[in-house]
Amino acid sequence: MYDVTIIGCGVVGASLAYTLSQYDLNVLVLERENDVAMGTTKANSAIVHAGYDPEPGTLLAKLNVRGSDMMEGLCRRLSVKYKRIGSFVLAFDEDDRCHLDKLYDNGMKNGVPDMKILSGDEARAMDPNLSKEVCAALYAPSAAIIDPWGLCIAESEVAVRNGVTLKLRSGVTGLEDYGDSILLHTASGDYETHFVINCAGGWGHEICAMTGEAEWEAFPSRGEYYLLDKSSGDLVQHVIFQCPTAAGKGVLVTPTVHGNLLIGPSATPVSSPYSRETSLDGMDAVAAASKKSVDGIDLRQSIRNFAGVRAVTSEADFIIRPAKACKRMLHVSGIKSPGLSAAPAIAEYVASLLSDMGIIMNRKEDWDGTRTQIRFKELSQAEKAELIRKDPRYGRVICRCETITEGEIVAAIHSPIPPCSIDGIKRRAGAGMGRCQGGFCGPRVLDILAREREENPLDILQDGDGTTLLIGETKGGATV
Repeated sequence: MYDVTIIGCGVVGASLAYTLSQYDLNVLVLERENDVAMGTTKANSAIVHAGYDPEPGTLLAKLNVRGSDMMEGLCRRLSVKYKRIGSFVLAFDEDDRCHLDKLYDNGMKNGVPDMKILSGDEARAMDPNLSKEVCAALYAPSAAIIDPWGLCIAESEVAVRNGVTLKLRSGVTGLEDYGDSILLHTASGDYETHFVINCAGGWGHEICAMTGEAEWEAFPSRGEYYLLDKSSGDLVQHVIFQCPTAAGKGVLVTPTVHGNLLIGPSATPVSSPYSRETSLDGMDAVAAASKKSVDGIDLRQSIRNFAGVRAVTSEADFIIRPAKACKRMLHVSGIKSPGLSAAPAIAEYVASLLSDMGIIMNRKEDWDGTRTQIRFKELSQAEKAELIRKDPRYGRVICRCETITEGEIVAAIHSPIPPCSIDGIKRRAGAGMGRCQGGFCGPRVLDILAREREENPLDILQDGDGTTLLIGETKGGATV
């Protein structure tokens, strides 16, 4: 019997697992995919928003600003990439200029620090490649960029290390409410628990429906992106937004913590959280909108296109409340933007709700909430030499684009949540994130995965289940 079961291990579920691992509780996390961070968490804008956009008084506003304040320290403890670079919201005409006043007023009420409204010339003095058509900008220095899947993986690893049980490939197929407990039916078996937290992201409404009452409708929205090579990474110095619309915060242009330039997203209604394909219309819309902000963007530098799906619902605010038809279930759903920014604060808030629901929250005396990750290319020459002396695998570079070593890949494979795919290594160690997108290192990573996991290379996945790359062996025994 588990005390608490979390359904879903994106960044919100992982943040909650991390937070609850501080307490003397028997916690289970159920994830439908073969790894954590496989939904919206791995395909988003990677922004920690300042908090001026949400309407004052909403959970979005409260938890965005609190989460932004928590994020830098959390990332430092977990060895997760984070850079506080500030953001601009651009105005191109008088209507936009009036909207900046509204955002500034929101931000003041929400507690966003140190905002300023700048003239177009003042904004260009700080970011020279902004369009000459920009007439004003709202500047929010507390905005930041982050590695979102890195945060999810790090929090999940710490949670597991502190006693949380993680079950992958365990999508929930049904539940039985016994009054004093809930029996969850999953793809990996049945699990009984006192309380359930629905963090299922784009599938949250399906979990809700299992209680017998549909509390909201799901309207998933696909966002498409360009990722540009590092040669374009310094084109802008801040996160660049346009004025938001009913469809979202619009197309942004931003550096990434890995040194690239990210452009997007579009906003296209789709029927399923799995609708992550890119489209010509969507990519064309992103290209045209981004060049309105920064006309010097060179899309020939694109090294990857991808799409993520937002968990948009019929409710404007985050859905964080007890289920109407199941007293032992807590919904944490509709976590659209700024869900990443708010994630640590959402976890803090949910922990307080669980306490109100009757869970005894006794802190562990021996809890360790830190994690250290070795990034070989960031070490000094002396540190590199010492590391290679201890483990020669750190002297063998596997990913040339990103200078990722065999030692880092092996460490990822033997981490608390071992990856089973090439992209799982990519999210943990960075191999395959560079200009060639794994064209050179992918086969070598596959061989290392097969060796370290003692598996047939034919069974190694690119990413999700069913994405095997090799289909057989030649007569001479070579894998193809």
